[in-house]
Amino acid sequence: MTSKDVLDRFTHLGALLEGHFRLSSGLHSPNYLQCALVLQHPSEAEALGRALAAQLAARLGAVTPTAVLSPALGGLIIGHEVARALGVRAIFAERAEGVLTLRRGFDLDPADRVVVIEDVLTTGGSTRETMEVAKQRGAAVVAAGAVINRSGTESPVDVPFAALAALTPPTYKPDACPLCEKGMPVTKPGSRT
Repeated sequence: MTSKDVLDRFTHLGALLEGHFRLSSGLHSPNYLQCALVLQHPSEAEALGRALAAQLAARLGAVTPTAVLSPALGGLIIGHEVARALGVRAIFAERAEGVLTLRRGFDLDPADRVVVIEDVLTTGGSTRETMEVAKQRGAAVVAAGAVINRSGTESPVDVPFAALAALTPPTYKPDACPLCEKGMPVTKPGSRT
């Protein structure tokens, strides 16, 4: 699956949005990738999960992961599909009192080798925060991946990284946003409030 194939799927399914958006990172952008509109289709989610798992397996070499850890909410579906393709368990971290943590009986220990999976990576903040959740439990984070890499860098984290597509639409700090200056209302479509 090429980067063009992935972006074509997003376009075909109406998941590449245009307007004025506040991203989870706090930055503003004229474009937003609504992965949920693609991942709502099980066959699409499965295909993307298999493709991302294949890229990660190539980067992992002889290292065999034991779990996929994703941040809720955006990483849940793709994390599950990557875990299925890798043949490991899928768990997720969620916010409790503003802090990302493991809940619902999920746990990791020093024997675990974790792959962190996100839907869209912009600044890498959520991915790094999720990696920290694993490290706090003593687990080794062996790789990270995303469906879309918006970071503008090839490897936005300090572990092997894979993304199915890279897209770098412009982003702006809120106090220097030309869309705000034009008076365009801002929309917050992501899962983090």
